[in-house]
Amino acid sequence: MDLGWTIGMLVVGFLGTALLGLAMKWVDRKVTAMVQWRVGPPWYQPVADIAKLLGKETIIPESARRAGFLLAPIAGFAAVTLAAAILWSVNLDPSRSFVGDLIVVLYLLTIPSLAVILGASSSGNPHAAIGASREMKLILSYELPFVLAMVPAMIAGGWTFRLGEVMAGTTGALFTVAKALGFIVALLCIQAKLGLVPFDIAEAETEIMGGVYCEYSGAPLAVFYLTRAMMFAVLPMVLVTVLWGGFHFGSVPGAVASVLKYLLVIVVVVLVRNTNPRVRVDHAMKFFWFGLTPVAIVAVVLALIGAAQ
Repeated sequence: MDLGWTIGMLVVGFLGTALLGLAMKWVDRKVTAMVQWRVGPPWYQPVADIAKLLGKETIIPESARRAGFLLAPIAGFAAVTLAAAILWSVNLDPSRSFVGDLIVVLYLLTIPSLAVILGASSSGNPHAAIGASREMKLILSYELPFVLAMVPAMIAGGWTFRLGEVMAGTTGALFTVAKALGFIVALLCIQAKLGLVPFDIAEAETEIMGGVYCEYSGAPLAVFYLTRAMMFAVLPMVLVTVLWGGFHFGSVPGAVASVLKYLLVIVVVVLVRNTNPRVRVDHAMKFFWFGLTPVAIVAVVLALIGAAQ
């Protein structure tokens, strides 16, 4: 991968994903307002929110561990930017895929949640500590089914960890069913990775005053907000790239189909967010471990049978 392409993808990974994520956050807020019979915010509201936070004073609690408190939002932001750059690169030119890039993306997308835990644990606030504890339990719950959901696509691509080969994976009845089951599992898992209802347990502003974010203000809170917006753009990209054939911009029909696939994932995420109450953390753990994990295992078994035929 040449230096010019790498720099270009990092710029697109940041600016393109940030703008796309903020646009999708506005769609989410607008749909939520419509469900609640409200007008909703103007289109520029997510950008205005970040601009306002950047102009606010950054207050660091006396009991906070300063380094961890301030570095946490930067670590999460850097990780999602790198993951976005890899996804954009592969979708624009599948030949740019490198060995293990799928594994790299999956690892990078765990860092924002770990950064939230680090920041909350460094704040010295008991409400933030409760939120960090809940976030840890959620990670231990949803990461296993989320990774298992990707395995059928790896098998269909010829037992590969390259995103380019996964996108061009073989087709067949069993592979199609396996990918469909994996898609459903991954879709519900990203709801938790995004911290959206019904899995906004770590934030839970009506219970623990914002939980993991309750001590953040100013620029660090703006970085966390931007990171969450970028995750809202990146995670649907992962689903479409790995389990739904990827994005194809070489022709008008391919580009239209790619956009429609992406928007469909966003719509489902927003609908789930607006039609379910928040669940308890123990219920969430049971749902992921005993509900989604067996479904993901069935998808893997079907993919293995399809590969053996």
